[in-house]
This record gives sequence, C-alpha cells and structure tokens, in this order.
Amino acid sequence: MEFIQIKEILDGKYTGKKVSIRGWIYRERKQKSISFFVIRDVSGIIQVSIKPECKDWTEAQKLLVEASVEVTGLVKEDVRAPGGFEIEVESLSIVGLAERFLITKDQSEEFLRRVRHLWIRSRKMTIILKVRSALFQAIREFYEQKGFYEFQSPIFTGSACEGGSTLFEVKYGDDKKAYLSQSWQLYAEAAIFALEKIYTIAPSFRAEKSRTRRHLAEYWHHEMECAWMGFEDLMKFEEELIIFLAHRIAEKCRSELIELGRDPDELLAFKGPFLRMTYEETIKELGKPWGYDLTDKDERELVAKYGKPIFLTRFPREMKAFYMKVDPKDPRVVLGVDLLMPGVGETTGGSERISDPKELEESLKLFGLKREDYEWYLDLRKYGSVPHSGFGLGTERFLMWLLGIDHIIDTTAFPRTLDILYP
Repeated sequence: MEFIQIKEILDGKYTGKKVSIRGWIYRERKQKSISFFVIRDVSGIIQVSIKPECKDWTEAQKLLVEASVEVTGLVKEDVRAPGGFEIEVESLSIVGLAERFLITKDQSEEFLRRVRHLWIRSRKMTIILKVRSALFQAIREFYEQKGFYEFQSPIFTGSACEGGSTLFEVKYGDDKKAYLSQSWQLYAEAAIFALEKIYTIAPSFRAEKSRTRRHLAEYWHHEMECAWMGFEDLMKFEEELIIFLAHRIAEKCRSELIELGRDPDELLAFKGPFLRMTYEETIKELGKPWGYDLTDKDERELVAKYGKPIFLTRFPREMKAFYMKVDPKDPRVVLGVDLLMPGVGETTGGSERISDPKELEESLKLFGLKREDYEWYLDLRKYGSVPHSGFGLGTERFLMWLLGIDHIIDTTAFPRTLDILYP
C-alpha cells in the first residue's frame, strides 16, 4: 500500500480519487450515525468520516486524540471541513491506541512546559520546528554558495572565550575542570589559517542569570570566521546573510508562516541597508553616561523607533571581550558590533579580532586573564597573522524575529534555562 502526505490532498491533486494516509488523531467527534476524525501528519490536517456500514466502524469507536491510524478512502471536496477536503473512510486500521490525552484547551504555560514531550506534537510547535529545520538548511545553503567550509570545535574547553561569570563548569577526569563551550571562536581562529572561510551551527552554553523571554542556558549558535575580512566587510556580510535567510524562509515555508500569522510577503520585501549607530551616538540619544550597558528594553525600543535592524558599533573596550581589535581612530572603543532586530534586540554579536601579538598580550593583561591559559591562542599571531573577523548568531533569537514569537522557549523543542531541565 502506498501512502501519501495530507498536503498532497489539500493541494487538490487527489479529488475524487481513492487514497491511503497515515497519521495521528488530532480531533474526534463520534455520533451514532457518523463519526468524524481530524488526522494530522507532518504536512497538514484533514477530516475523515466513517459510517456504521463500514467494516471498521467498531474499531474506529476506540479512537482517542493522538491514536495512530492508517486510513484508506475516497477524497471529496467539502467547504465545511478543515482545508476544504474530506476522506470518506473505506478501511481504517489502528496502529497505536492512545490513552485520554493530557493536553486539552486552555492549559497553563507551566503545565505545557512539564509535558513538553507531548506539546511538541501541537500544530504550532510542529510548524515552528519545520521552519527551524528550514533555517538550518538555509544557513548551510548560504555558506555553500560563498565557498565556506563547515568546521566543528570542542564542546569541552579549558579556558573561557567570553568571560567566567556565565560558564558551566564540569569535572574533567580525576583532577581537572573544564567548561562547556560558549563559542567556537577561539578554535575557529586557529582553523582559518588552514581553511580561511569557515562556519558552524553548534550548541553553546551560558549560565545566564537573566530570566527573560530571550535567554536560554543552551542554545544553537551559528558562527562564522573569515581570514582577510575587516570590520566594514563583516557588517556587509552579516546584512547579506540576514536578508538571504529571511527571503529563503519566506519562499520555502510560505504556508507555515501564514498558519503562524506571519506575512511571508513582508519577509520577501525585507531589505537593507540596516541602520548603523555607534555606542556613543546611542547613549547620547538615551541620555545615559559613558559605560552604560543597554538593557533589553533599550534595544527593543531603539529598533522600534527606527523601524529597521540596527548595527550598534564601537563599544567601550572594557564592555566587550579581550580579543576585539581596538579602533585605530579611537582607543576608547573596539571594532565590535551587535545587530539589533525588531521585537528581539541583540541577535548577533561580532568583531574584527586582534591580529597583532603584542596587542593581544596587552589585552590579556588588561582583562586579568592568565597568559598560560591562552598560550596556544597567542601562537596564532606569531606565525603569519592576518586581519580576520567573525560573528555569532543566536538561531533561537533569530527565529523569534522571523516568526514573530514572543518567548524564546517556543523556538526549540526542549528548551534549557536555569529553571527548566525537565523533560
């Protein structure tokens, strides 16, 4: 028996024809003279009807929400049915019975988090996970077109990339300690001397003290690193990537976006140039002193005011990481950049890296970092150092903007925060 996906029926390809589908019961309504079931698979939902004269009528009365079934029947158009089509059942086979399903209408967010393993079956989560998959594919497509190599780095590290306050420390062997990676960057800087242009999509871990709608303790981090790339070219590259991803998702996931209430045509019309503002310009606008650290609220309000993404650049040196290159025109600031997206705020962070060995040594001292922990990293500057830049994109934050999702935990199947570790 050959099974087809529900979407093929909804596309009108099988009207008046006999088909076989398989999936799970999404809704059920049983009556004496006829029973209706809405069946879901990954591609969509469709209503099926079964009457007492069908040989499998008695079997069908055992069905509850989330039971798995195989159905064969005749497709007919019916404007009253979800999607405008219905299957009149000729045969029905139960693959797996279901107990009374735990999730009903109007469940609390707290309850849905505890039954996340079941909640991801919902239409909303299914669609989000499909778009998430398409996003990962689109990222790889972009870098394939640009001639980049995908590169993987260790999850266990012996030293911090960004700083110690948000590191997850783990026991490593009998007498050592290690950290879960916050970024592949330091290892990527080693790899560019072999591969020149590289990228990754990998998990990163941050023991974030912030319990906000945009923070995760474990998230999927898209990062790139490129030899011979300066600060201006880095921002141009980022802008090109973001626009490409928005357009590609709008093209590939049109029906999914519509079902989530996101207008795909709006994404197709999304374009540059993004606004650029220096840190100094920003704090003057906010009426804040030098050294002020922008809040999530500041970032979102700033983007809302201008109505477009903003590259926020040239931060005070002490506010950013030790590896960022100092601006030759202003030694107070570094060539660092955060991309602020509408409704989300900071979504990417990047910089031109220090390429001079003496400057890097001085920076390690300034930040109070032990030279011995970074000896190998210093070596990279001793043997043919070149200008290079890179950035990291939080895929979950980008999905928040892409899909108009209010809370980051809804962008991933099993979110991890400092408060969520189950299931």
